[in-house]
Amino acid sequence: MTQYARMSWQGDRLWTRRGRRLASEGLQRALEHTLGKARELVPLDEGVLERSGTAAVNALSGVIFFDTVYAVRQHEELTWKHLPGRQAKYLEQPMNTERDVMLRLMAVPLRRWLRG
Repeated sequence: MTQYARMSWQGDRLWTRRGRRLASEGLQRALEHTLGKARELVPLDEGVLERSGTAAVNALSGVIFFDTVYAVRQHEELTWKHLPGRQAKYLEQPMNTERDVMLRLMAVPLRRWLRG
């Protein structure tokens, strides 16, 4: 059985001010989601590292970071012991496992706008 689909390309709309704003909002949502997952894995002692996590977006670029002097070492040191459910690679793992969710979260605002 043959299937047909009708499609109209509206890519030029993405480069408008509203398109960039919606793309930025989607990126912020995706980063906040991943930050939440990372906070569930951060090695926990007093909670300083967990609270230092931030997701920031500038136009169409975004970053998640943990702002303590020991954040990188905690992330990379695989031999250190952690409480159950906590681990090294606390940011790398959610970035990999939540990829599909992040992509969907980024697409939602744009999809709604382009359909409308």
